[in-house]
Amino acid sequence: MHTKYLIPASLLLAAASAAAQQAPTVKEAPLRAHLSFLADDLLEGRGTGQRGGDLAVRYLETQAAAIGLQPLADGSYRQPVRFQGTRLQPGSSITFSAGASTLKPRLGEDVLIGTGSGRAEVIFDAPLVFVGYGAIAPEENWNDYKDADVKGKILVMMVNDPQPTAEEPNRFAGKGYTYYGRWMYKYEEAVRRGAAGALLIHTTPSAAYGWNVPSTSFSLERFHAPGGGNLVEGWLSEDYTRTLFRAAGFELDALRAAAERRDFRPVVLNISAHSEIRSSVRQVEQFNVVGIVPGSDPTLRDQAVVYSAHWDHLGKADGPADGTDRIYNGAIDNGSGAAALLAMAAAAVQKPAKRSQVFLWPAAEEVGMHGAQAYVANPAFPLKRTLADLNLDSMNFAGRTRDIGVAGAERSSLHDSAAKVARQMGLKLAPPIPDLSGAYFRADHFQFAKAGVPAFNVGSAVFSGDGHFEFEHAHDASAASIVAFKRDYHSVKDEYHASWDLSGMVQQAQFTLNLGYEVANGKAMPAWKKGDPFSFVKR
Repeated sequence: MHTKYLIPASLLLAAASAAAQQAPTVKEAPLRAHLSFLADDLLEGRGTGQRGGDLAVRYLETQAAAIGLQPLADGSYRQPVRFQGTRLQPGSSITFSAGASTLKPRLGEDVLIGTGSGRAEVIFDAPLVFVGYGAIAPEENWNDYKDADVKGKILVMMVNDPQPTAEEPNRFAGKGYTYYGRWMYKYEEAVRRGAAGALLIHTTPSAAYGWNVPSTSFSLERFHAPGGGNLVEGWLSEDYTRTLFRAAGFELDALRAAAERRDFRPVVLNISAHSEIRSSVRQVEQFNVVGIVPGSDPTLRDQAVVYSAHWDHLGKADGPADGTDRIYNGAIDNGSGAAALLAMAAAAVQKPAKRSQVFLWPAAEEVGMHGAQAYVANPAFPLKRTLADLNLDSMNFAGRTRDIGVAGAERSSLHDSAAKVARQMGLKLAPPIPDLSGAYFRADHFQFAKAGVPAFNVGSAVFSGDGHFEFEHAHDASAASIVAFKRDYHSVKDEYHASWDLSGMVQQAQFTLNLGYEVANGKAMPAWKKGDPFSFVKR
C-alpha cells in the first residue's frame, strides 16, 4: 500500500519558481540594510568630491571584500576617476544688449550659468546665435549648423530633438527622445563647433523635468573633464527667452517653427552678452568600486557580464535646501541600485555563472556619468569580451509587480533574453512606450552603449509613465507613491522610509541577476539589432 501525500500548491509554485531561476536568490534583509545605511544622513547625500562620497566608497569596497568579490588586477576594489569641480561664486553675472535695451536677468530664476572651461575667472563678450536644436545627425540628413561660422559665439538652443511630422512620423525616433536631444550632447557639440558657449531654452515638456532640476545642479558644484569646455553654459527660462528675443525683434515661437524644418539655418539674434563668471575650481579624484565573481568555465571566464549602479547623489548643500534640510539623501536615486547590487553580489558568489560577472558601482553619474565613462575607457574585461551591461538606477519601492520594464533592451538581442527570464519568473515585459524623457541616454548604461556594448536600464521607476508597472497589490497607492517620488526627484525629500515595501525592489534585483545569468551562461554574445545606431560602433 502506498501512501499519497498532498503537496500544497504554494510549495509547488515556489519550487517551480526556484527551478526557473538560473541565479541564486537575492535576499531582502541585506538589501534593506544597505539601503538604509547608504541613504542615512551620516553619508551626507554621497556627494561627488564630498566627505559623504568618500564614506560611500569605503563602505562599498568593504562590503565587496566581505561578500567575497575579487578585486581588480592591482588588488584594489577602487578605480580612479579624475575630473574638475567648478562652483559658481558671488559676483557672477550675465547681461544682454538687444538694440537700445540692456537686460539683466535674475540668476537662478531667469537664467542659469556656469563654465566648463576650468578657469577661475571668465570675462568676455559674445554675440548670440539661435541654432534650433543644435543637432548634426547625418543618418537623419539633418544639420542645424549648415555652413555657419559659430566660433566664439554663444549658441541658444532648444532642448529635445526635431519632432515627428505627418510626412516623417519616425524621424528622430518619432515621439521618443534621441541623444541629440540631451543637454549633454548640445554642450559637447558647441565645443566641437568652437563656440564660446551654449544656453538651452528650458520647458518642462521638452526637458522632461522642471526648472528645479537644472537649477539644483547649477547651484551646486558641477564637474567636467579637465579643460577644453564651454566658457559659458547654462539654461534660459522660456518666459525670459521670449522677452529677450522680443527685445531684439524676434518671436520665439516663429523661430521654433522654423527650426522644425531641414532647411533651417542659424539665426544671428542681434543680441550680445557680457559674461562675468567667477568660480572656485579644483581637481577631483573619485573612485568607481569594482568587484568580480570569476566565471566557473575555464574557456568562458575571460568574458564578462557587467551589472552597474551608481553610488553618488547630490550631496550636502552649503545652506538649507528646503527648510533646515541640507542633505540630498538620494535614497531611491540611487541608494536603491547601489544596495541592490550588493545584495545581488552576495547571492552571485554562492553560485558563479560560466562567464565572469562584474559588479560596478560608478562614481559621478549625477554630474556627467564620469565614472562609467572612466570604466569603459579602462574596463576590467576588454569591451570585446564584455557581453552586456545591466544597469539599475532608481528602483521600484512600491511593491511587487506583474511586469518588468526593459526599455532599451529592444535595441539588441537582450530583449529576447529578458522575455525568456520574465516568462520563467511568471512576469511579462511591460509594453513599450516612447522614450519621451530621453531616459536611455540619462544613465550609466549609455556609456557602454556608446562603446558598442549592448546595455539598458532595468525597470526604472523614475522616468516611466504613470501606471507603467502592473502592481500585484494596492495598485492605486503604489502608482501614487511613484508619482509622488517624481515630484521629489533630485530634492532633499528623496529619503529612505522604513515602511517601504521592498518586495518589488527585490523582484527587480532578482530579475536583473537572472537575466545576467541567462546571458553569462548563454551560448552566444548579445548583439545589437541590425540598423540600430549602436550596431555601427566598433569595440
